[in-house]
Amino acid sequence: MIGATRPLVSIFLACLLALAAGRAHADELLVGNKSADSVWRLSVHDGRKIGEFRTGKAPHEIAVAGNGRFALVSNYGRETSGNTLSVLDLVGGKPTRSIDLGEHGAHGLRLLPGDERALVTTEGSASLLIVNIGRGVVERVIDVGTGTGHMVALSPDAKIAYVTKINAGTLSRIDLASGFKAQERVAGKGAEGVAVSPDGKEVWVTNRQEGSITVHDPATLAIRRRMSSKGFPIRVVFTADGRYALVTNATAANVAVFDARTKLRIATLELAEPGVTYNQSMLGGTAMPIGTVVDHARQRAYVAISGGDRIAVIDTREWKVVDHWPAGREPDALGLVTGRPDR
Repeated sequence: MIGATRPLVSIFLACLLALAAGRAHADELLVGNKSADSVWRLSVHDGRKIGEFRTGKAPHEIAVAGNGRFALVSNYGRETSGNTLSVLDLVGGKPTRSIDLGEHGAHGLRLLPGDERALVTTEGSASLLIVNIGRGVVERVIDVGTGTGHMVALSPDAKIAYVTKINAGTLSRIDLASGFKAQERVAGKGAEGVAVSPDGKEVWVTNRQEGSITVHDPATLAIRRRMSSKGFPIRVVFTADGRYALVTNATAANVAVFDARTKLRIATLELAEPGVTYNQSMLGGTAMPIGTVVDHARQRAYVAISGGDRIAVIDTREWKVVDHWPAGREPDALGLVTGRPDR
């Protein structure tokens, strides 16, 4: 009788371990390591590495499905332009699946509502793609014109896409229903980062070459305000309540925090650590912060310190750096996985 119960006990323990493993990954930070061709999974509780995915060359942007079951990664490439997306199974642990975009090189990335399709910007083919993730095919190619379309943001109703162009220094407004570019207006030299306020009433653009942020009308793209943010402003994200906007300044190695209502800078968080030697890059040997995500539940923000292979953890209540977590080689894109069901 005792011997007969041992297999049942083993099966029961295996089930418990499997459930525990699923719950351990319920909340995590995804880190795209551009020079290691990988995405790390870090626990948001303590920064501990809990997993790793292989990707295509130079993973650049990460979009996480609303139910937390998968993540989509754009592979920018190195020697040649990357033309693939990686699909990461965050629950079942299936091998990374690749989506071939053909002639189109992938860069900026956003999931559309329902998480069945994604928007992808392409620099070389001057397009905005609509990609069917399940089928692994490009369903639509929208011409956005020359000027190096780079990053993309969505209106809250997902009817409009906003695309920045680095070389043209412009912001474009794309009607996704018709598939046409409705407007294109000047933002500033080196327009790159873009974010739409949670209420949809403003579009913010970081203009890296001139060290500025422009605030645009979402319908006309007219500039309502221009603020200074010196040191290669490269990304901008909002807090969930829309009260603050965080701007990463890559060469200045800091995060500038703006009051979204007054447009005044309320804090500057220095991210270079004393005594640390940073990796050399095209922007020099700096800490080079790039990707940023806000963890609303924990009142934190995470910033990829690309030059230091680390993640800075920021307390968004007191606006101070409270921790650093190890990452892979040249972390860039970040994705936050929260609220995923255990199974």
